[in-house]
Amino acid sequence: MKLLCDHMLGTLATWLRLCGFDTAYASANIDDAGLLDLAQKENRVLITRDKQLLHRAQTRKLTVVGLTSTDLDEQLQQVLWHIPLDPARILTRCSVCNTPLESIEKNRVKEHIPQKVLAHQETFWHCPHCNKIYWEGSHVDKIRKKIDILKKPR
Repeated sequence: MKLLCDHMLGTLATWLRLCGFDTAYASANIDDAGLLDLAQKENRVLITRDKQLLHRAQTRKLTVVGLTSTDLDEQLQQVLWHIPLDPARILTRCSVCNTPLESIEKNRVKEHIPQKVLAHQETFWHCPHCNKIYWEGSHVDKIRKKIDILKKPR
């Protein structure tokens, strides 16, 4: 499922990418009409807190998730209650640019990561678009635990 967060939901977009969702993030210079056109053209679920945008999306018969909270955890929880999460997809996309991650050999990243990480990690991924390198540090358990807590039904 492909998602589109409006320009007020940048941190949520990052977290949805961590969850494995293909999540586009609208820049502040795209107007509401452009946002609706993008959601329709790319068949994306629009996520917004903007009541007028929500109404316009519904009028155009677009799939939309209207958020009611400004709290990140509550926003993420609201999305996860509406959109099914595939646990196998968690941490498979670049949190920065949304590109699917690819495995990369340890010897190809050794010049780009801290020596301590190199000594303790064997598996790495990289983003072929922005070249960010990922590994399973202690933050991964924290991310997974947060997602598990937030996806539980009310």
